[in-house]
Amino acid sequence: MPYQEFVGRAETREDRIDPRLVEGLAATLSRPVPQAELPPLWHWMLFQDWKPADGLGPDGHPKRGGFLPPVHHLERRMWAGGRVTFQGGLRSGDDVRRTSTIQSIESKAGGSGELVFVTVKHVLEGPRGPVLEEEQDIVYRGAGGAAVKAAPPALHWEDATSTVVMPDAVLLFRYSALTGNGHRIHYDHPYVTQVEGYPGLVVHGPLQATWLAQHALDMSRPGARLAAFRYRGQRPAIGGSPLTLLGRPKEGQGEGQSEGRILLETRDPQGATCQVAEATLV
Repeated sequence: MPYQEFVGRAETREDRIDPRLVEGLAATLSRPVPQAELPPLWHWMLFQDWKPADGLGPDGHPKRGGFLPPVHHLERRMWAGGRVTFQGGLRSGDDVRRTSTIQSIESKAGGSGELVFVTVKHVLEGPRGPVLEEEQDIVYRGAGGAAVKAAPPALHWEDATSTVVMPDAVLLFRYSALTGNGHRIHYDHPYVTQVEGYPGLVVHGPLQATWLAQHALDMSRPGARLAAFRYRGQRPAIGGSPLTLLGRPKEGQGEGQSEGRILLETRDPQGATCQVAEATLV
């Protein structure tokens, strides 16, 4: 398919963890300001890509091209999911290096037409050595078809630990600002409803993953840490309504084993699953 010449392309970027970003994300998520290592997935505040106004596309993202392939014929771009393996920690003030490599580009046929999936591998290193490795799946799709399709409620989880978060417009705006995400579906109500056809502001996939990773830790034994985390979007979550976080131990785990696996989901007020995830803790 087109764009295969982009497979294997790599770039390296450097950043520093600004304490103001850490304090801002803690306030946005209603969490204490971390005094030691950052909670999992807070590294998504780093390596922001700010462009002048003439360098932006109509959706608020940087114009197509550059490091990622210029998939111009599919209007919508979304962060579909990913996999993270944790090796070390990050602290406020750390200098961080990220090496990114395009691993694969695939074209598939979906219910709403053509989809192009781009998988990018990131390797992060900090002042104390390796921090994490992750793969991010980015999907491009056309503007045709319904932005959100009806979905039935998911099966009830009898043994789930649950909590509720409220992704209101202020929280979504603050998370967009802290992560340098200019995508208008998260803060521009006229755009998201009149142009992209969603019923309201869209909750960031990475924000949902960050909530779920913390939920896994909150429901685990004291001192547990995240060794791996995988997540995948199922359907858009719409802001302005409560979002339920669910977690339950994965079946078939042996007694006394050194690691635990937790299955996780976010569900909308109708009970439909928006994001699924699995956390591995040690």
